[in-house]
This record gives sequence, structure tokens and C-alpha cells, in this order.
Amino acid sequence: MNDSGQGAGSAAGSQRKDARRNRQTLLDAAAAVFVTSGVEAPVRDIAAKAGVGMGTIYRHFPTRADLIIAVYRHQVDACAEAGPVLLASCASPYAALGQWIDLFVDFLVTKHGLAAVLQPDNAGFDTLHAYFLDRLVPVCNQLLDAAAGRGEIRSGLEGLEGLELMRGVGNLCVGADSDPRYDARRLVGLLIAGLRQPQ
Repeated sequence: MNDSGQGAGSAAGSQRKDARRNRQTLLDAAAAVFVTSGVEAPVRDIAAKAGVGMGTIYRHFPTRADLIIAVYRHQVDACAEAGPVLLASCASPYAALGQWIDLFVDFLVTKHGLAAVLQPDNAGFDTLHAYFLDRLVPVCNQLLDAAAGRGEIRSGLEGLEGLELMRGVGNLCVGADSDPRYDARRLVGLLIAGLRQPQ
């Protein structure tokens, strides 16, 4: 009896793992399609990118708003989890900060169009914004503190907070919404380069 119980538990665990992996695949595919085609992209394009039927998407995400919110949270989590990994694997905290800011810019691009689904006066918008701040500001602070601790950013910037830097990056990305020639990534690169302690 114990053996069969363990087998059933193992099968259920495997199914849960498969379901999580399928959900991740869907969210990654949706994020990629949103970047190239916007949040109003046809569901069939997302299904094709994920290699699943449209019914699978609707089973996981009954409405477009459900899908967009899930992509948003998924991208926030991925960006948050990348910070410590980059800090451990990059040659320096400053290099980790630069790479993380690149990921943050990618996230802001994916996030484009969310406001069309959730208006700022909607309670769901407030919840997502709080989630965004709670997950990402501490990671940005950690990267800035590490770079300051190594003397890699200019003196006098030690008190620079992640929220301030993220707002600056976000403001530089706004112009890309209305002008396809606007190169937000280049401007963000100049901002990050300006933090560097002169050699």
C-alpha cells in the first residue's frame, strides 16, 4: 500500500511540475509576442509561439487581462531573481548592475500596453505596482550597494536608492512609446555609465 501511495504522490508531483513548466512556456511565449506585437496580439500567435492549442491558453488564462497580469508578474519575478545571480557571476558589481538594468529595460518594453488593460484607478493596478516595487527595488538597492562598496560608482552616490534609479530608467524609456527612432537603451546606457567612478 505504501508503495502505491508513493507512486501516486510521485505522479501527482510530476504532473504539477509539468503544469508549472507548461505555464512558464506560455508566459515566456506571451511575453515575446507582446514585445514584438503589443498586448493586443492575437491569442493564436501566442499559442503558435508556445506550441500549444488556443484552448490551452484559455484554460490557464480565461481573459486577456488574466494573461497580461500573469506575464507582468512572471517578468517581475524573472528580473528580481536575476539580480543575485548576476551579482554572483559577473566580474564586478558594476557589471552586474549594467546587465540587470538591461533586463529591467526589457521588462519595461514587455510592460508596454498594460495601462490599456488596467487603469491607475483600478485596484488591480495598485496591487501590481506594489508587487513591482516590493520585488525589484530591493534587488536594485543590493546591486547599487555592492557597486558602492567596491568603489565602482562615483563618490557621493552611495545614498542613491534603487527606486530613484529605476524611475530614471523608466522615464528614459517613455519616449520609445511615441517615436520608433528613440533609442531608450542607448540613453539608459549613458545614465549607467555616468554612475561609474572614473578610473
